Amino acid sequence: MFAPGTQVRVKNDWPELRGPCHIRTPHYVRGETGVVVRHLGDFPNPEDLAFARPAAVRPLYHVRFDPKPFWPEGAAPDELVIEIFDHWLEAA
Repeated sequence: MFAPGTQVRVKNDWPELRGPCHIRTPHYVRGETGVVVRHLGDFPNPEDLAFARPAAVRPLYHVRFDPKPFWPEGAAPDELVIEIFDHWLEAA
């Protein structure tokens, strides 16, 4: 579990290159660092549910990223907050 305020990195993984898959993590944040805002609860992994496979229950987080690298025209108080499951995150 990641506590709010923990700095995390989204894994730079590309499972779609290995075959058919369902991914909920946007490609543009893979390898990027953000901060956990809150734990949203624990839910069955939709990447498995999409293929009717047994789905482990995993923590889901709101992770905040600095929006400037993605949208340079942004300005305060803009935020980029994305829901990301724990198996896509690692301590930064």
